[in-house]
Amino acid sequence: MNTPLETQAQILAELWLDYRDEEYFAEFFGYADLGLPLSYLLANNIVTRNTETDKFVTDTWQLFLNLCGHEEDTGFEDLADVIANLDIEE
Repeated sequence: MNTPLETQAQILAELWLDYRDEEYFAEFFGYADLGLPLSYLLANNIVTRNTETDKFVTDTWQLFLNLCGHEEDTGFEDLADVIANLDIEE
């Protein structure tokens, strides 16, 4: 079971807003400088989904899952589920 794209965008948007000062994610934030804000825009219905936006979000999502130590997308519901095993302050 994979996480729906809408949920991926919501989780990435929350990450972008709430953890932008977290050192653990600094390199990832630098690399995903388009995918994270785009996820925020999609999650808040500011831009319209299309094949290009979907690709940015899914690529960013896969990188994020890898960073968090997940080998596959098992269907996440929220940010807390994805980062549960990380040693960071929430």
